[in-house]
Amino acid sequence: MTGNYSAAEAARFARVEVVAAYPITPQTTIVERLAKIIEEGKLKARYVRVESEHSAMAACIGASAAGARVFTATSSHGLLYMHEMLHWASIMRLPVVMCVVNRAVGPWNIHVDHNDSVSQRDTGWIQFYVEDNQEIFDTIIQSYKISEQALLPSMICMDGFVLSHTSQPLELPCQEDIDQLIPHDQKGHMLLDVDSPMTLGSLNMDGTEGEGIPAYMEHRYFADKAMENIRQTLRTIDEEFRKKCGRSYGGLIQEYRCDDAEVVMVSMGTLAAQAKLAVDELRNEGYKVGAVKLRVFRPFPAEELRKLAERVKAFAIVDRNVSYGSGGAAFTETKAALYGVKEQPLVLGFIVGLGGRDVTPSHQRTIFEQTARVLEKGRTTEAEIWFNLKKEMQ
Repeated sequence: MTGNYSAAEAARFARVEVVAAYPITPQTTIVERLAKIIEEGKLKARYVRVESEHSAMAACIGASAAGARVFTATSSHGLLYMHEMLHWASIMRLPVVMCVVNRAVGPWNIHVDHNDSVSQRDTGWIQFYVEDNQEIFDTIIQSYKISEQALLPSMICMDGFVLSHTSQPLELPCQEDIDQLIPHDQKGHMLLDVDSPMTLGSLNMDGTEGEGIPAYMEHRYFADKAMENIRQTLRTIDEEFRKKCGRSYGGLIQEYRCDDAEVVMVSMGTLAAQAKLAVDELRNEGYKVGAVKLRVFRPFPAEELRKLAERVKAFAIVDRNVSYGSGGAAFTETKAALYGVKEQPLVLGFIVGLGGRDVTPSHQRTIFEQTARVLEKGRTTEAEIWFNLKKEMQ
């Protein structure tokens, strides 16, 4: 089935109780599929047709605060419109799960890049980037347990059209196994309770004398600590999932042929899956290269990359986004993570595939070759390159 249908089926298997729905290309068929599933009686859930993406997240926040397991999906401008409510969901410590079908933002373009979700990295949401339709399904299932334990929301990001509208084989588990893996205790995170009333989302000052309860910094502090603790939580839940379903995704990153690699390509989403082809080709020619998938972008896998840097000579960071004036987001985050590493590796950043610009394994091979050439010349300065663009513009 398509990536979008995989996401809808995952919500069904998770037995979500509230679906907030608003259409936007290329996400629309997720909520369309869920509408059909609910109408056919295959899922007992309240389907809320809202008037905007902002309202979709507001509905999820209210339902989650009352103890319901919730789901929504969006893309691009819809995610940007949600931005205010994303902050509320995380600071209220609500385990909302949302699928983001990545699509370019401004000027109008319906194809993939990661600027929509990357620009939400500081909203307090766990961020996953998946490489295929099976991982979409499995990660949504895992996210419910991760979010309900950490009391933080999760967004699962898939490449628009590349996955959302492309059919791939999908292995569906037994419903009983999923029920055992992610049992839902409705009172586990319930905040709104008529028997124990409280005020939520009220004025929260900085705590100086005469200005209320000193809680604002504490709210931020504990949310940050919860995000840090997800590193171990994710590994534990992934192992539980492996025992039930036979598939494992490891921790925050996934390494491919990195044991003796000298040059490693780091990327997210479908680019990470495709990078394996370039690695295999170059390995067959005797080059010591490897690939790393950033499966989780928040929390950022700094510790994992630092350990890898102890044995790697160069990183080629491939971003499908741009943080203007600073390079790609994964590039800048990796540079910060590797600061102070004893044997500082070369770090080069490459910006590719914006607005659906085609990226082939041959492009990734060229990125490996460019990185190796810089390494051979002994240049240790970092740089970012708009790959496959400057030459065309000239």
